[in-house]
Amino acid sequence: MSRRPFALQAYLAFARGRPAAAPAMLPRPDGPLIWAHAERPETARALSALAARMQSQRPEISALLTWPSDGPDPALDPRGCLAQPLPPDSASDAQSFAAHWRPDLALWTGQRLHPALLSRLSDAGSRLMLLGARNEPWQTPAPLWVPDSATATLALFDRIFAEDDAAVRRLRRAGLPDQHLRRAGPLTETTPPLDCDPDLHEEMAQLLSGRPVWLAARARAEEAPDILQAHRRATRLAHRLILLLVPATREDGAAIEALARDSDLRVARWENGEMPDENCQVLLTEDASELGLWYRLAPVAFLGGSLRPGHGGEDPLEAAAHGAALLYGPNVGRHLSSYTRLVEAGAARIVRDFDTLATAISQLVAPDRAAAMAHAGWDVVSQGAALTDEVIALAFEWLDGGGTSGEAA
Repeated sequence: MSRRPFALQAYLAFARGRPAAAPAMLPRPDGPLIWAHAERPETARALSALAARMQSQRPEISALLTWPSDGPDPALDPRGCLAQPLPPDSASDAQSFAAHWRPDLALWTGQRLHPALLSRLSDAGSRLMLLGARNEPWQTPAPLWVPDSATATLALFDRIFAEDDAAVRRLRRAGLPDQHLRRAGPLTETTPPLDCDPDLHEEMAQLLSGRPVWLAARARAEEAPDILQAHRRATRLAHRLILLLVPATREDGAAIEALARDSDLRVARWENGEMPDENCQVLLTEDASELGLWYRLAPVAFLGGSLRPGHGGEDPLEAAAHGAALLYGPNVGRHLSSYTRLVEAGAARIVRDFDTLATAISQLVAPDRAAAMAHAGWDVVSQGAALTDEVIALAFEWLDGGGTSGEAA
């Protein structure tokens, strides 16, 4: 082992004096293991999705997701990941973590580094990858009298993916070699398009050809009155407008069907084998099992679970991946960062009631307006997908024993 820089040696001496948290650790599965550390809850979702992609291609891989023990629980479905908070960076906990988990690959995010843990893993032969490095100062949990070990810790990484050119320049000024650096944009959650029967899609596209179409995806029963009223108002300006109404669950579907039956709108029920004719105004499905088809047919999508509190909204990147202009209500706390990115890109618009929903639909049935928003959403999704694809390809190369730490991607 090469001699450590003085700053890192000083930090490791400090870390030996820190008390151990001695956290309980889950059993380690057999086989290759990828460890992903999330700085923030939205990063945890992105890493969870990335790990799920890797496991879908390599089922033998296990994944561990951690987050700072002093931070908020990300409160997410870990999608097959083991999940637990990461203890503070003491020498004892670093040794215990490395000996127990023995990760083949570590994916680190955030500007807060754990030099003792990362050093221990590097010594043990784990490949280290840093994702989403920002143009911000690096932090280590050490008092001011300990020399700054951030640069020495960054040098432990086999590859660093930076958000932008400014972040790359900061890393270069710190002395990191170019062959370790890669400008790749921010790490964001990505969602692959849902499955769809191509023959059924072709049939429905021909059936709805020439008609303006919008979708209410994963609608809740309590939102249905606003959705139906908004559609009724929008049809005054677009008489051939059709609504594809997809409930979130079968229970929501039963309640929404009763509301639709009592409305003065002409409704076709998909599960009953009814196809929309020229007079049909609403095509109602039972649940979201064929949502991939409906996303592909509708240029405008309202995402349910957002008009009323209590649900936190639906994942907007799923809809954006299918090329839809997005509308949503004010209650999207579960996916706020994703909605914010899409709004800033011009891909999504907030509505607050049936009146603003009807106005937005009436405006977006113009194909050019919806297409511009859909294109902006696709740009957001594709940026995150490009980084994810590159990370997965490099991770598999390393897991298969290829490449060296100084080799460019």
